[in-house]
Amino acid sequence: MRKNSRRLEYNTADSEKVVKKNNSKMTKRLMKYILPHWKGFLLSLILILIVSAASLARPYIIKVAIDSYIKRGLDKSIPVNSAINSIKILAFVYFSLMLLEFILSYFQAYILQSTGKKIIMRLREDIFNHLQKLPVAYFDKNPVGKIVTRVTNDTDSLNDMFTDVGIGFLQNVFIMSGIIVVMINLNSTLTVICLLVTPLMFLATLSFKKRAKSVFREIRAKLALINSFISENVPGMKIIQIFNMENKKYEEFNNINKDFYDSSLKQIVLFGVFRPFMDVVKTLSLALILLYGGTALVKGTIEVGTLYAFINYINRLFQPIIELTDQYNTYQSSMISAEKIFDLLDEETEKQPQKEEKLSKVKGEIQFRNVWFAYEGTNWVLKDISFNIGKGQSAAFVGTTGAGKTSIINLICGFYQHQRGEILIDGISIKNIKKEDLRKNIGLILQDVFLFAGDIETNIRLYSEDISLDDVKKAAEYVNAGYFIENLSEGYKHQVKEKGVEFSMGQRQLLSFARALVHNPAILVMDEATSNIDTETEATIHQVVEKLMNGRTSIRIAHRLSTVRNVDKIIVLDKGQIVEIGSHQELMQREGFYSNLYKLQYKGII
Repeated sequence: MRKNSRRLEYNTADSEKVVKKNNSKMTKRLMKYILPHWKGFLLSLILILIVSAASLARPYIIKVAIDSYIKRGLDKSIPVNSAINSIKILAFVYFSLMLLEFILSYFQAYILQSTGKKIIMRLREDIFNHLQKLPVAYFDKNPVGKIVTRVTNDTDSLNDMFTDVGIGFLQNVFIMSGIIVVMINLNSTLTVICLLVTPLMFLATLSFKKRAKSVFREIRAKLALINSFISENVPGMKIIQIFNMENKKYEEFNNINKDFYDSSLKQIVLFGVFRPFMDVVKTLSLALILLYGGTALVKGTIEVGTLYAFINYINRLFQPIIELTDQYNTYQSSMISAEKIFDLLDEETEKQPQKEEKLSKVKGEIQFRNVWFAYEGTNWVLKDISFNIGKGQSAAFVGTTGAGKTSIINLICGFYQHQRGEILIDGISIKNIKKEDLRKNIGLILQDVFLFAGDIETNIRLYSEDISLDDVKKAAEYVNAGYFIENLSEGYKHQVKEKGVEFSMGQRQLLSFARALVHNPAILVMDEATSNIDTETEATIHQVVEKLMNGRTSIRIAHRLSTVRNVDKIIVLDKGQIVEIGSHQELMQREGFYSNLYKLQYKGII
């Protein structure tokens, strides 16, 4: 892990031009989100410039009070009463400026933060909207934790840039310029002496800059690993506990967490050296001012108020310099986050047909012609698959694990695209059918039922406005789910917990049947739909399944071969190829692959 970190740092240092080019590219893309909110940023900038000007004026007011009124009042060069009245006025002005800073700073911070939040809200909406359009293959290859990091941590990092870097950079440049102008106006010699330390300051900043980006990139990568680990293992906590894997998983997490700690420690060390060094440089500047200014004060060539103002302004001068460095680090961290976010947004969405053919009234005829399919390269999962399923026919795919059953379902639903051959729905190539049109005519019932946060009614109708509560109730009663729903305190308005953990496997499966029925699809697909249901529940819903299949094309993937004996066509797969097609009786009479599989299962061997 350390070797990789060093390599990353080395490559980052050697590709500074590429980094700058990428940063410029990311900044241009971010402007699309920033420009619609330019009024908020402009107003925030005006307010912060007023606040900064008021802050710069305060030390000068004290300088005037000391040199023009306190000193002259003490040596009687002006009347005491006149000096006192002038001091009162300056004190009032000083307090008024403080009050103005307080009020305007509040409004400035509110406007800036709310503007930044609006940008992040839109960016998160764009990310989530884009995620919904990505192909299933993307989610197969990318862990949930990594995606969550993009939507949460990385967008938060950009929020820091919007609220701290842009306006803050202009504020600090304005303050630094203003301080230098005021200092030159007060005493040019003292100003030159004060700025003698700037080469040390810039060398430290450049050295810090070179190391910062690689460290921030490393931290982001390690944080994504932590999020991925948690997202993967928390849902599997039952398995972890039942197999006594707690210690093993703790060790795995501890290693990942330790890597993140080591990376964070690099950042701490980096800041731990830079910040104190900047304080040393500032102290050196103050020492030079004290040496020269104190000597000049004793000789009478400068006044007390001027020396006070210089010391005050020097303390203020180094603060924006340090903040500019912090803002640069925030910018670098944000650019890394922006790069990862735009990488996600650049992911190609599901391909829509170039030559679109509309499905009118779907019959449900499905035809595969010499279809070849691989998830990667030429590692074929399906090889030369050909079959026909007529309108209203029922078919079942059976075979050993890895035979390609689920892959066929993925192709029918349009989750993946085949590389060779042709898939037809009602005689139309699936590549020419719009995804929305295809999927609204397919009802999918999976082995692992997913329930969303919300009430039961919403989980059944899935936000379809044309489906009424009465339709939902009829569908639930039809699949024998009504009895347990109505026994809940809030009935169909019962709030479902995460993934429906309060329901049994059978109850969740019944809800999925109701969900499929209420949408009335022309094609019904059931992927191991009854494998997680106990025998008694399976027997109860078996008749319901037969009703669901009636009048529509139905496809079943089944491990229990006893559940597919009554289908019109059984398609037997082995190692990605079709080895047999026929009804249960026909295949049993052939005494081939299916017959052997059925007998082994009947005997309990498999």
